[in-house]
Amino acid sequence: MHMLKIENLNAGYDDLKVLFDVNFEMNEGEIVALVGSNGAGKTTLLRIITGALPIKTGKVEWYGKDLTKIPPYKQAEMGIAHIPQGRGILGTLSIKDNLFMGTYNKRTKTKRADLLAKTLDTFPILKTRLHHLAGTLSGGQQQMLAIGRAMMMEPKLLILDEPSLGLAPIIVNEVFEILQTLKGQGVSMLLIEQNLVKALELASRGYVLETGRVELQGESGELLKNPAIRKAYLGI
Repeated sequence: MHMLKIENLNAGYDDLKVLFDVNFEMNEGEIVALVGSNGAGKTTLLRIITGALPIKTGKVEWYGKDLTKIPPYKQAEMGIAHIPQGRGILGTLSIKDNLFMGTYNKRTKTKRADLLAKTLDTFPILKTRLHHLAGTLSGGQQQMLAIGRAMMMEPKLLILDEPSLGLAPIIVNEVFEILQTLKGQGVSMLLIEQNLVKALELASRGYVLETGRVELQGESGELLKNPAIRKAYLGI
């Protein structure tokens, strides 16, 4: 049974249709990239998965259960962690308090100390500044804090929406090195990203979304070699 499965999904905003017959699936332990240009419908699909937007037709299933009938707050208890664009950290709280916000569910509250220790081992920069305000961190450090907070949820699925957005290239490399570390730990990830090369280098499989439709899908290596993708995204 698939961890996440989407079938013939159509969705949008009022009379504006954004997604057209989208089919998507991923299994536990996989890293899957959803890539495409700005306005392709990637974030709309994410909003569907996380319960922020209703569907018009189709199915969205989590281990065979209808995910559209599950309130967003219950998704955290089920193990779905979402890191939104802009990171969503609370700058007036300490780094420690931001991390603890990831443990306010029944599954993880009793494991808080152990999860904190594991997270700080993964993000040593946060350990050295644990009691500083989160707003004092750089953009890249804030992204690491957002990922760390999500990992405090001990997620079955980590969803990242444009983790490279607004970051300098050298910081993007640091963030993807962290994601590579999480990959080594067996974390399942759905990566929504404009940086096609970085996303497909990390993921095992990918879906290319354009104007609300899945235009291509397959193994990451094959997608990176695809002439149409190389021309559209790499200019070669």
